[in-house]
Amino acid sequence: MSNTPDTPLRQPRRVEQLVTGERTSDGAGVKLTRVLSGPALQRRLDPFLMLDAFGSDEAADYIGGFPDHPHRGFETVTYMIAGRMRHRDSAGHEGLLTNGSVQWMTAGRGLVHSELPEQEEGRMEGFQLWLNLPGRDKLCTPWYRDIANEEIPEFTQAGVRVRVIGGRSHGVDGAVQRAHTEPIYLDIHLDPGHGFEQALPAGHNAFVYVYRGDARVGGDDGPTVTAGRMAILANEPQADGVRLQAGAAPTRVLLVAGQPLSEPIAQYGPFVMNTREELYQAIEDFNAGRLR
Repeated sequence: MSNTPDTPLRQPRRVEQLVTGERTSDGAGVKLTRVLSGPALQRRLDPFLMLDAFGSDEAADYIGGFPDHPHRGFETVTYMIAGRMRHRDSAGHEGLLTNGSVQWMTAGRGLVHSELPEQEEGRMEGFQLWLNLPGRDKLCTPWYRDIANEEIPEFTQAGVRVRVIGGRSHGVDGAVQRAHTEPIYLDIHLDPGHGFEQALPAGHNAFVYVYRGDARVGGDDGPTVTAGRMAILANEPQADGVRLQAGAAPTRVLLVAGQPLSEPIAQYGPFVMNTREELYQAIEDFNAGRLR
């Protein structure tokens, strides 16, 4: 699908901060980079709680996967670039993530799930984003959707291909919409030297994560962001979007933006609520086997 560009930006957002993720492991020893985490970044990038990037050609780095573990109070968005990962949960959902596919799961009042590789060799690469739920929806019924590679809407411009996972871009509706947080989630592929602009609502918090090549972010004097780094975009009333310009190599970028909830965040591992009392209840419910 080919689309005409949106109205050119009057003033792109500038980069407020560059963040380098922390190498760590999770699940049964899966090696990953935690790009977004911790109270300071969660407050700054509300409604987003976490972004993990994983990618390895070594089976030992991912083969253990993520055995049974609980969630309550938020949504997980898993985007698989390469590999095969099987999801099963206590609500009866099951699906297989493959190259280019997305799994969007609303934990709501809680469930227990597992994410386990269905490969013993080859590359496993992708991302998991945590998106907060408003307080009134934290105990909603769990929901799950597998979105196959071919079901993700895309469009092209000269030297640019954009996959619209969530929200809307250049007249193309993404695979998933959310009314309260209004998330925009784009995977942007840039040929060397090509650029792309995306309008953003003034109230949205937004960041860019470069995972191939490098891109200048902002105006002509914006910094060059290299692969593996996140650029937090400033919230300035006169700025109306983001401008990206690839360097000398093919570049791939995630652009993520959302309407902040401006609610208290109380987190204990896989439980994200508004108060400590709600956290205690979540832990009690899990220990009593009620997250089903």
